[in-house]
Amino acid sequence: MKKTIFNITKMDCSSEEQLIRMKLHHLDTVKSLDFDIANRKLNVYHDGNPELVLKALETLNLNTKLISSEDSNAPTFTNKNQHKLLWTVLIINFLFFGLEMLFGIISTSMGLVADSLDMLADSIVYALALFAVGGTISRKSNIAKFAGYFQILLAVIGFAEVMRRFLGFEKIPDFQTMIIVSALALMANVFCLYLLQKNKSKETHMQASMIFTSNDVIINSGVIIAGLLVNWFSSSYPDLIIGAIVFVIVARGAYRILKLAK
Repeated sequence: MKKTIFNITKMDCSSEEQLIRMKLHHLDTVKSLDFDIANRKLNVYHDGNPELVLKALETLNLNTKLISSEDSNAPTFTNKNQHKLLWTVLIINFLFFGLEMLFGIISTSMGLVADSLDMLADSIVYALALFAVGGTISRKSNIAKFAGYFQILLAVIGFAEVMRRFLGFEKIPDFQTMIIVSALALMANVFCLYLLQKNKSKETHMQASMIFTSNDVIINSGVIIAGLLVNWFSSSYPDLIIGAIVFVIVARGAYRILKLAK
């Protein structure tokens, strides 16, 4: 058996990881995959010629280069703790999706609504990684396709609503609700980030989760700042701007998920 190391410069989250897994799943010679997202590297344990693996990866257009190939034994991965931790992060993300969506509607804050959809997007990615484990390629593709189109629909509707409010005369959102709910979401994401970092795992799902959760911390902070600006300027524009930015992020996440269905 060989261990071949690839450098994949455009691999920066679990979407690309799942895309690669699905692509290489069809190769009988591939026995195990070990992802290092932080360093954009992939270790492939396989039989036969590494050029076959390289050709399969090159079709994904992720800028893949073969670094080295040597004889090796396949590693043994234990991931029960990682799965349990990912389920914890998934549940927290989904709960705060519902919380932020509810109070976003009540407070008429597009920032909270958009942030809730970002939490939903993260939940979907985690669920894809966990729910599809051991499943067939067709099931993974169907789940990814449904999730991707659903997120695009939500992002388009949300962005259209932002534009409508920009052009209309909507009441100023409740800045206190924006700040309080976003602060709670921020604390939840900081807690998740702490758990993930404490795990110190190099498994791809754990690294991807840290990337997503770090982004959520930034977005939560952005909504809090937008709430303060809404109060200071007595204007809904800061809320609409942060909402538009997050909807773009949600749409980008949907595009990545749809790539999994190809």
